[in-house]
Amino acid sequence: MEDKKFSLNDIVEMKKQHPCGTNKWKIIRMGADVRIKCEGCQHSVMIPRREFEKKMKKILNSSSED
Repeated sequence: MEDKKFSLNDIVEMKKQHPCGTNKWKIIRMGADVRIKCEGCQHSVMIPRREFEKKMKKILNSSSED
């Protein structure tokens, strides 16, 4: 299985929708844990990196275009 490459300030789509109705999130902190902020209601959540990698569906907008 290929590792998903994501970086700070990327906009990602998660598998499950947030209660506010959107599933677009911005990565605002990276480390052992990843903090993401909802693009709809600006709520932020910190989750372990491994859990984030499982729950992330795809990268919508990458901050660093290769």
